[in-house]
Amino acid sequence: MIKKNYEIGNLKQNYNYFLFYGKNEGLKNETIINLNNNKKDILNYDEKEVLENQNFFIEKILSKSLFDEEKIIIIKRATDKIVKLIDELNTKNIEETIIIIISDNLDKKSKLRSLFEKEKNFICVAFYPDTNQTLSKITHNFLIEKKILISQANINLIINKCNGDREALLNELNKIEYFSKYGKKITTENIEKLTNLSENHNISELIDNCLAKNKKKIINILNENNFNNEDCILITRSFLNKSKKILKLSNEFENNKNMDLTISSARPPIFWKDKEITKQQIYTWSPKNIKKLIYKLANVELLIKKNMNNSINLITDFILEQSSETNN
Repeated sequence: MIKKNYEIGNLKQNYNYFLFYGKNEGLKNETIINLNNNKKDILNYDEKEVLENQNFFIEKILSKSLFDEEKIIIIKRATDKIVKLIDELNTKNIEETIIIIISDNLDKKSKLRSLFEKEKNFICVAFYPDTNQTLSKITHNFLIEKKILISQANINLIINKCNGDREALLNELNKIEYFSKYGKKITTENIEKLTNLSENHNISELIDNCLAKNKKKIINILNENNFNNEDCILITRSFLNKSKKILKLSNEFENNKNMDLTISSARPPIFWKDKEITKQQIYTWSPKNIKKLIYKLANVELLIKKNMNNSINLITDFILEQSSETNN
């Protein structure tokens, strides 16, 4: 059954199966919060880990003790592969459990989308990207509630920085609220410094793809961004921190020989969106080679600090070299 996101909170009967698909992650999260009005426990899974332990997953849902509370189970990054499992669960009695399937864009040929659209006891919701008009309304409401004065030009600057992502928008507005509590004037310059999400995201994406040796993606990121000399220090420090995390995970994987265990036991936990590329990085780098990389990064950082005018060339050459180099 097809529904709009704003209809979820007003459903007249209880439903156990929901499919949320599309690019608007912030609106998905808001809808889940609204759906969880009884404050149930929320358990998050990735489709791959569910399918790899399918029998265990079904047993865990069906075996409830007297002390178990109602739960919401979220299965992320879902594809058509999970259709058979949903069909099987639908034959069982899971009245006290809500299952939310989270997916990216699904075309009309998708078996998963078709199942949820046609089944009367299932709810299917599409989450399309927010328009600038919607984000502008969210921003104005937030600023009025917090009694913060910002010019329309600066509001447009904030919205453009967030690339249609309401979750990113709210993060940036929270930064501005915190900044304003100290009585500091909110100028265009301050906003540009505070709302640096897009730049940090691009740097993080650049580093992740370098560690995964995705050279084509690296070249695209370098071509699409105008990093400055100051960014080069941030890139090297972020690269160093990420490499140290991969070293820890690589050592763990070398000991247990179990990639899923390595990922699931990582502390702090690895966000579901980052799991696949992190696995790729661990497979790519042995503890020995990642230690060599960390040593090289320290030298590159020193070179950049001594040659700031040439820093962009230094870091670009280093990144391209690492993406092309074969690890033995």
